[in-house]
Amino acid sequence: MACRDVHAATVTAFLLGLASLCGLLAGTLLPEWRVQTLLSANKNDRNLSVSDGLWTKCVRYQGGTDCVVYDGTWYRGLDQPDLRVLQLVLPFAGLVGLVALGLSLVGMCHTASSPALPTPGPGATLNGCLVNSPGCHLVAATLLLLAAGMTLAPSLWTLLHTAELNRRYQPIWAPGVCAYMALGSAGGLLLSSGLFYLWYCACRALPSPFWQPLSSGYPESAVSYPTTLTYASGPYSRRSRLSTIEIDIPVLLSPS
Repeated sequence: MACRDVHAATVTAFLLGLASLCGLLAGTLLPEWRVQTLLSANKNDRNLSVSDGLWTKCVRYQGGTDCVVYDGTWYRGLDQPDLRVLQLVLPFAGLVGLVALGLSLVGMCHTASSPALPTPGPGATLNGCLVNSPGCHLVAATLLLLAAGMTLAPSLWTLLHTAELNRRYQPIWAPGVCAYMALGSAGGLLLSSGLFYLWYCACRALPSPFWQPLSSGYPESAVSYPTTLTYASGPYSRRSRLSTIEIDIPVLLSPS
C-alpha cells in the first residue's frame, strides 16, 4: 500500500497531539502546581490553602473557589527551583509541539490536495515548492518526542520535590492538578510521536485497516493508467497460485 495517502494513524496522532498541547497550555497558565495547606490552631478561624503557579499565586479559604489574595507578580520573585525550571521549559515545549503539529498538518494537506503525478523523465524540470509529506511526519514525530521529554522531566521533579518538602518539614504540601495535567500531556505527546514513527516505519508492512488510506484513491483525471487486458477463464479452469502471474490451465474432460 502507498504511504503517500492520508491514513487514520496520522490523523489520530495529530488530534492526540493537539489535545495534549491544549492540556499543556492549561497546566502552564493555571496556578495549581503546588498547594500548601495552612492549618489554624484556633477553631474559629478558617484554614487557608496557598496555590503556587508558574506565573501567579492564589490564597483561598479551604473549600472555597475565590482567591482571597491574588499575586499577579509571583513570577518575578519565584524562589522555588522546580517551578522556575517549569516556567522556562514549558512555554518552549509548547512552541516545539506547535511547530510539530504544523509540520504534520502541512504534510497531510499536501498529501490530500496533490495528485499522484507520474515520475518525470530525465531532463524534466519541476517548478514550485516540493513538500515531502513522510518527511514532515518524521520531523514532527522527532519534535513531539522532544516536547514530551521537556515536559516530563521537570514535572516529575515537581512531584519529587513536593515529597521532599513534606519529608523535610511538615506534610502540608500536595501536588496541584497542573502537575498531573502536564504529565498526562507529556504522555499524549509521547504517544502521538510513537504513532508517527510507527506509521513512517511500518505502514507498508501492516495490513490492518487502521493503516489503510482514508481516501479511496486519486481521481482518474490526475493519472492516466495504461490499458490492461483481462482474460476470462472458462468454467473448467484451474489457476496456479505459485507466482504473481496467473496461468490458466485447461482441464480436459473425458467424454461420458
